[in-house]
Amino acid sequence: MITLNSKKIGVIVEVDGIYAKVGMYNETNDAEFIWDGEILTGPKVGAYLTINQGMAKIIATVSSEKIIDNQNNVGDNDYDNTFSKNTINRIISLKVKSVINNNRFSISSEYVPMIGNVVSLTTKKELNVIYGLSDNTDAVLIGKSLLEEYPIHLPIDSIFASHIGIFGNTGSGKSNTLHKLYLELFKSSYLKNISSVSQFYVIDFNGEYTQENQFGLSDKYKRVFKVNTRNDKKRDRIPIKKDYLFDADILSILFDARPATQVPFLRNALKIFNEDIKDEKTFANLEIGLLKRIIQEHKSVSSDSLNNWVIAAKELGIDGNLLNALSLHFRIDYGNLDVRSEDKQSILDGEQISSEGLEILKIEEIRNQLTEKYEKLSQIRKLKSFLEFQRVYVSAWKSTNIEHINPLFKRIETSILSLEKVIEIVDDVKDKYKMVNIISLLDANQEITRLIPMLISKMIYDEQKNCVSNDGEVKRTMHLIIDEAHNILNSQFRRNGDDWQDYRLSIFEEIIKEGRKFGFYLTLASQRPADISPTIMSQLHNYFIHRLVNENDLEMLKNTMPTLDKYSFNMIPNLGQGEAVITGNSIKVPLLIKVNKEEVIKPNSDDVILTSLWKK
Repeated sequence: MITLNSKKIGVIVEVDGIYAKVGMYNETNDAEFIWDGEILTGPKVGAYLTINQGMAKIIATVSSEKIIDNQNNVGDNDYDNTFSKNTINRIISLKVKSVINNNRFSISSEYVPMIGNVVSLTTKKELNVIYGLSDNTDAVLIGKSLLEEYPIHLPIDSIFASHIGIFGNTGSGKSNTLHKLYLELFKSSYLKNISSVSQFYVIDFNGEYTQENQFGLSDKYKRVFKVNTRNDKKRDRIPIKKDYLFDADILSILFDARPATQVPFLRNALKIFNEDIKDEKTFANLEIGLLKRIIQEHKSVSSDSLNNWVIAAKELGIDGNLLNALSLHFRIDYGNLDVRSEDKQSILDGEQISSEGLEILKIEEIRNQLTEKYEKLSQIRKLKSFLEFQRVYVSAWKSTNIEHINPLFKRIETSILSLEKVIEIVDDVKDKYKMVNIISLLDANQEITRLIPMLISKMIYDEQKNCVSNDGEVKRTMHLIIDEAHNILNSQFRRNGDDWQDYRLSIFEEIIKEGRKFGFYLTLASQRPADISPTIMSQLHNYFIHRLVNENDLEMLKNTMPTLDKYSFNMIPNLGQGEAVITGNSIKVPLLIKVNKEEVIKPNSDDVILTSLWKK
């Protein structure tokens, strides 16, 4: 390491717009120098240098370097491939980044390099202007600059009030960066106020954020939901408002309903269920009304209608002995339904069931049991029972071919079993969630893994949007964090005609386009950015890029990140663990940093050390 009497290291010898070349002084070839008691980074690729132009300091980065041999020439017959310290000149290529003028850092085209401008090492004071923040700007410490090891603080307002993308291959430090970012936020002096006006939802596919004290938070501020479709004893149910689960679009996709007949059936049934079935009494009255119509209009309904109604009632749990009256007193006689009691007493009085008929058929007793049994069902089972009776209704008058909708009910039964295990239907979610809510999907089946993120996201987004619309301004914020986001935001499925994914992507594309103005912010982390919808990728505001080597991933970043410069882009495949490029609207210039690693409070994402495991 050389001690310099002057920080001047060269002079501009060529200019091409924002690009310039520097003829270097001989003593300036070290990686680091001591000047005025400071250790300064030498002129290596990626480092900052300062071009002095009057009172302004043009800040540039080293993009390449080469030497010119004054003694030998490649075309010379006497070329001997011998280099001498006294015969070569070092030439450095620079790219202008910005300007420091009046101690303020700005992106400007007002100043460009000029031949003869002196180039000097960038001092700590200048780095402070480049990396530092304006006065009174609250920030979180994320790490250090890679070359200068200068502390990097990120402004709270512009980072967390934005959509964030965190990308990197497995083992690159992606999970640590996500966790570190929010850990530092919650360590700030704002925690108490954050807890009163903001909520954070973490969609955790791999169970990485479920440990005690994750994000540095106690259970006072945090709740972990472990969604489990495999173990009945170890599971949490996710509170979901009824309107969001019992949505025709969502259930049509969940039940894999066919568009021609099954989707219209579901839409009509759900409209009645959501608007007309207020309680167990309205349900019982509706189904008793259906029963009466089947009896009264026996000549115009399908011959198996009454039997289908009885089957639906038995499935609900209605006493079979009570239902026997319905089958005992009806007979097919010469193709017509004979509606008389065993003692030949008429059950029908004209087109209505007689008072004696109501008693014989035990209609009121059946009504009471319908009320009782329905009341005890879960909300999800209530829907299932209602759909069973709706199947009877549409098939009775042949408005729908029952053979077309029967396959739907097999899929409904399977889905209902999964839903009951993981979802709690509530009227209001206000007191169901805490400041930070971690939804772990590690032990969930594929169906639920696809459903829960969509339900949660749509519900909290709509709640936030409605709140802002009613208040006329943003008085609270909502933050949705999705790790391994490619699991649910994969645009490939849309191209393959996956209705599930098409609907889900539509929801998230609306969130990322419109969410910011409603105080709704999205953070995505993924090891496969190329799989994520380009629309979503292009709408992110700030990026944390760890090591990526796949060409498709790199091409996606190149096409969707306008603030990423060539040098930073070229560094991405060569970044070490924990190293990252930060770029975006909140960052003055792209930063190469080493993210601080948390050794105690950290996500459960470390690689397995096989030799340590095998030594046990």
